Amino acid sequence: MDKRQAIGSWLSGPRAAMEEAGADLGHPGEQLGLPRQGPGSVARPGRRLGALAVDWAVCLLIAYGLITDGYGQSTGNWALLIFFVLSALTVGTIGSTPGKRVFGLRVITVDTKTVSPVRSLIRTVLLCLAIPALIWDRDGRGLHDRLARTVEVRI
Repeated sequence: MDKRQAIGSWLSGPRAAMEEAGADLGHPGEQLGLPRQGPGSVARPGRRLGALAVDWAVCLLIAYGLITDGYGQSTGNWALLIFFVLSALTVGTIGSTPGKRVFGLRVITVDTKTVSPVRSLIRTVLLCLAIPALIWDRDGRGLHDRLARTVEVRI
């Protein structure tokens, strides 16, 4: 194996390396009964991060404009609290936050397709802790989604 192959396999990640070795992992969401692409398929990381950025920007603007006197540590703390409330309420009622709506995403449960307020609260607490959201499974779900038994899909 030359240097280019070694670097290429490292950059493409463990999934690509496993597939090159002959493992059939299927498409993200296949184990959950979701389609490969289109409406109802598992949301890709770019859309999810874009939606998170929009939601965080909205929360920062609210904290900066309505609650704090200037930008500082307290603005970030208030923004996190606003993000928590916004996410818990909107995902628990309509299934998506404003950022998710902009990017065409929705949070559903695997079995009932609607998220209860309790599951939304569990998901939001874990999302605000950040670490569970950074650990993903082969279906593209973060640990916060696995523990709340939810999945973020395209609409």
